[in-house]
Amino acid sequence: MTPPTPHRVAAVLLDIEGTTTSIDFVYDTLFPYARAHLRGFLARRFDDPEVRAALAFFPAAAGASPEAAADHALALMDGDVKDTGLKALQGLVWREGYAAGDLRGHVYDDVPGALRAFRDDGVPVHIYSSGSVEAQILLFRHAVAGDLTPLLAGHFDTTTGPKKEPASYAAIAARIGVEPGAIAFLTDSFEEARAADAAGVRAVLSVRPGNPALPAAASALPAVTSLAGLRDALRGDV
Repeated sequence: MTPPTPHRVAAVLLDIEGTTTSIDFVYDTLFPYARAHLRGFLARRFDDPEVRAALAFFPAAAGASPEAAADHALALMDGDVKDTGLKALQGLVWREGYAAGDLRGHVYDDVPGALRAFRDDGVPVHIYSSGSVEAQILLFRHAVAGDLTPLLAGHFDTTTGPKKEPASYAAIAARIGVEPGAIAFLTDSFEEARAADAAGVRAVLSVRPGNPALPAAASALPAVTSLAGLRDALRGDV
């Protein structure tokens, strides 16, 4: 039997960049790897069903050839566009990188212990990131700290909805069967936190070294400096 939780929340929802994983790892390791390997990947696997499924999110012209698809994807990367098709393609490229041993997933030192502690408390932890579910699972499965996927209850990406829209958080609450007010969402983005808060989710800001500065309005929301700090804050709120 799962022991009674000491938390008011019934579930935790986590962003990745700047929350469980450094922004530098995403922008200095993952994105450059995808950029360097995307053209070759599409040339080899353009007709694979999972690649075609990713390309289905692009305009018709982008799927006309490997070269056109690569040009379109790289243009989206240049603009840092959170495009569902692009994220799916990046995840497929990273899968090969992780399998080859070229990539290892970064998580902050406090993350593995905090995930285990939430599990022991009976509080399921879900991930909600702009990166595809595929990319999320790869990062945590191949983390430098070891395979962390058994500590995660589920994954959500932009196929659920944009992260800056309240409806996305309401949809996640419905999917996991928990009232929005019983979910704590941790993110480094004030816009995402504000959207979650508007949906009734308990939004908390992640303040980590290297994260962008938060606007003055962010002071209205609680903030922590680690995932362990989130657990401590929630345990104290009973």
